[in-house]
Amino acid sequence: MKLGIVLALLLCVANVSGQTKAPAAVRGILEKQTRAWNEGNLEQFMNTYWQNDSLVFVGKSGVTYGWKNTLLNYKKNYPDRASMGQLNFDLIRIEALSESTYNIIGKWKLTRSIGNLQGHFTLIVKKIGNQWLIVQDHSS
Repeated sequence: MKLGIVLALLLCVANVSGQTKAPAAVRGILEKQTRAWNEGNLEQFMNTYWQNDSLVFVGKSGVTYGWKNTLLNYKKNYPDRASMGQLNFDLIRIEALSESTYNIIGKWKLTRSIGNLQGHFTLIVKKIGNQWLIVQDHSS
């Protein structure tokens, strides 16, 4: 009985230690996004997304497929610094779905002179090559 408990604990520790690098890298995506957004650089902000036609973005207007279309939507909805404001994220949960895939749930807030906006998001982040990239974003 004790051996079973020890083995279970060792497996949990091994699993956690094997994933310690991923959460920092995954959190780094949101830090890069915040920095780029707050500098008014939408292209740099979009570098955290998978540059592929299979990227999925779900927002209040529906589903958008593809990196280019997602960037065009951001440019249309946030055409200037006043509309962009200052971005802040509040992470609620980061969950490993596999060694190379994470689910992130959080809150976003734009502080703007023209009126604040806020909502929630769910991201699917995958390790593609040697980069962690957002492959699916549902923001509301």
